[in-house]
Amino acid sequence: MAESFPLAANRLVFFLLLAVAVSALAARGLARVAARIGLVDRPGGRKQHEGDTPITGGIAMYAGFAAAALASGLVAGPTLALVAALGLLVAGGAADDMHDVTPRAKFWLQLLAALLMTSWAGVQVAGLGDLLGLGPVTLYHWAIPFSVVCALGVINAINMVDGLDGAAGGVALVAALWLAFAATLQGLGSQAVLLLLLAAAIAGFLAWNLRLPGRRQAAVFMGDAGSMMLGLALCWFAIDLTQGERRTMPAITPVWVLAVPLLDMGRVMFVRLLRRASMFDPDREHLHYLLIARGWSAPATSWILIAASALGGAVGIGGWRAGIPDWVMFYAFVSLAALLLVTAFARELRVRVENSADR
Repeated sequence: MAESFPLAANRLVFFLLLAVAVSALAARGLARVAARIGLVDRPGGRKQHEGDTPITGGIAMYAGFAAAALASGLVAGPTLALVAALGLLVAGGAADDMHDVTPRAKFWLQLLAALLMTSWAGVQVAGLGDLLGLGPVTLYHWAIPFSVVCALGVINAINMVDGLDGAAGGVALVAALWLAFAATLQGLGSQAVLLLLLAAAIAGFLAWNLRLPGRRQAAVFMGDAGSMMLGLALCWFAIDLTQGERRTMPAITPVWVLAVPLLDMGRVMFVRLLRRASMFDPDREHLHYLLIARGWSAPATSWILIAASALGGAVGIGGWRAGIPDWVMFYAFVSLAALLLVTAFARELRVRVENSADR
C-alpha cells in the first residue's frame, strides 16, 4: 500500500519556504564570518572570479535542509543518519575549504559518511535488476562495498562539476526534483518531501550563486562542503528509492538522473589515465571547460549542463514508466559513455600528433 503524503499542503509549503529562507539568509549572512576565518575563495590560476568570494553555500544548504527536515518531524531512524552524515561532510568540507586538507583525509571523511549510510541507515544496493539482460543481478555480500563505491563516486562527481557559477547547484536541483517525482510515483511520501526540502535549500543557495541579471559573478560558492553534501544526499536517495519493499524504480534510472556529473567524471578520469596524470590534479578537461573553449559563455554553459541534466532525468524516468527493460537503458547509457570516451581519446591523440609535429 502506498504511503500517504506525510504533510498537509499548507505545512509542506511552510517547510519549503523555511528551507529556502534559512539557506538564502545563511549563505549571505555568514559572509562576514567567512571573511574573518578564511572561508573564502581567492582568485588565481583556474579561478577567474573577482575578489574574495565567501564559501558559505554548503553550510547554508545544510542548515536550510536540516532545519526544515527536523521541524517537519520527518527525521527519525535512517533519516537521522542522513542528517548526521551530511553534517559530517559539511564540517569536513568547510575545513578543506579553509585549509586544503589532503586528498587522503577527504577520502576517509567520505568513506565514514558512506558507511553511516550503509551500516547505520541500511541504505544499500542489494540488487541491480536485470541490468545485463541475463536475469536479476543480486549483490549479496558485495552490497555494502558496492554502495560505498557508489557514494564515493557520486560525491566526487558533483564535486567535479562544481566549476562554474550555478552549475553544480543547478544540476543537483534538477536531480533532486526528478528523484522527488520518482518518489511520488512510487507512493514514498516521506522521501518525496525530504527531496523537495533538499531542492528548496539548493534554491536558496542558487539565489546567490547564479549569475542573475545585474550580477557579474556569484556572490557565494558552495565549496567542498556543499558539493560533498549534495553528492551523498543524491546518492542516498537514489539508492533508497530503488531498493526494498514497494520500490519499483530500477537501479539504472537514477544513473540517468545523474548522467551529467557521472559522465563528466568518467571522461575526466579517462583522460587523466591516458596522460598518466594524478586523479587529484585539477585540469581543464571537464565538460564545462570544453564548452567554454567552443565559445559558450560561462552562464550559458551552466544552463546547458542544467538542461542536459533535465533531459537525462526525463530519459531515465520516462524509460522506467514506459516499461523499457533495464538492460536496454543500461546499454544505452554505456553507449553514450563510450561515445564520450572515444571522442576524448581521439582529441587526445590529435593533440599529441600536433605537439609532435611542432617539435
